[in-house]
Amino acid sequence: MTDFDTAPPAALEPDPLTAARALDERDPLAPFRSRFTGIDDGSSQVTAYFDGNSLGRPTRASVERIQRFLLDGWGDRLIRGWDEEWMELPFTIGDDLGRAALGAAPGQTFIGDSTTVLLYKLARAAVDGLPERSEIVLDTDNFPTDRYLLDGIARERGLRLVWIEADTEAGVTPEQVTAAVGPRTALVVLSHVAYRSGFLADLPAITRIVHDAGALVLWDLCHSAGSVPVELDAADVDLAVGCTYKYLNGGPGSPAFGYVNARLIPHLTQPIQGWMGVRDVFLMGPEYEPADGVRRFLSGTPPIVGMLAMRDTIGMIEEAGMDAVRAKSVALTEFAVALADEWLTPLGVALASPRDPERRGGHITLSHPAMREVTALLWERDVIPDYRDPDGLRIGLSPFSTSFEELCTGMAAVRDALGELAHDD
Repeated sequence: MTDFDTAPPAALEPDPLTAARALDERDPLAPFRSRFTGIDDGSSQVTAYFDGNSLGRPTRASVERIQRFLLDGWGDRLIRGWDEEWMELPFTIGDDLGRAALGAAPGQTFIGDSTTVLLYKLARAAVDGLPERSEIVLDTDNFPTDRYLLDGIARERGLRLVWIEADTEAGVTPEQVTAAVGPRTALVVLSHVAYRSGFLADLPAITRIVHDAGALVLWDLCHSAGSVPVELDAADVDLAVGCTYKYLNGGPGSPAFGYVNARLIPHLTQPIQGWMGVRDVFLMGPEYEPADGVRRFLSGTPPIVGMLAMRDTIGMIEEAGMDAVRAKSVALTEFAVALADEWLTPLGVALASPRDPERRGGHITLSHPAMREVTALLWERDVIPDYRDPDGLRIGLSPFSTSFEELCTGMAAVRDALGELAHDD
């Protein structure tokens, strides 16, 4: 599939709506939009959905897949399903995801627990694997879960946290990582795309810096998997975790994925030792003997129903190619920035995200003191962004399901809501 040829940011002529429709007409990903429920069929009251970076829309194929599973896979096969497919499904889907979106060879990616639990397991395994080292490096603007659990691990293991002061409108740079790591560093944990600003970190460069210091790196891919091309093997990343309910459309609370570089699998011991991670699951032996491969990072029974929906979006990514997905994502955020410059900057709104698309993921954040009130007003009008302190309205844009006309309509609603609130004051 050909890449999307984004229009220049200032190309809002003869008017923004006409420009949006012209972009939709030449968008090679436009046909995928009809594969989602609630779009162009009158079944949804949502006018513009700007929260795909928090919860993606369901696909029509996933609705059918889950219904079929309930009747046939679970209803007909019953417990035989474990022997026939389910026992290997975390690794089958993991390999599919690794191939389509993560640049990961087979045998390194698995679907497992929640993001928080997987982050804990892999971070604990990493620091326990380097017992002679005493520091974990993280940044002040990482997602709360990452910061909270690393604080807990540091207290559990008697480690010291080294904090990188991150710009909330940008993100962590290679220079900051260089200054933070040293001979005592065991692990560095960073987000590939910052949840607040959308800043896209230089994953290959930072990974090299961490390795030069003799440490391991764990990347949080929650805001990049399915939106930004990731090449984990090529960058020799050690560990990675990401959620599947954003750009992968896995559904509310769908299980996260974990990645462990093949060179590390034999050497790391994960801390939550459960029956699904052993060499022979049904031996029920007296002692825990971890599996030889990536199975050792499983703990309890896999959430099979929860991992079904993401299969259809993974299939779409393979069909379209991550380069085309990224090109559409850049085009969407560029158009959003152009609309913000045209309509919102005169109202006092500032862009709280990198202006350079090469340093930006799949969302932008717009800053104004009234954005909390604006978000509440927009939700009442079926325009759905989300709010993040300080004063940030996030515009999350899913390449497969978001059209340029939808983006234009939603941004006009933001403009109108701000204007009304200013008038009321």
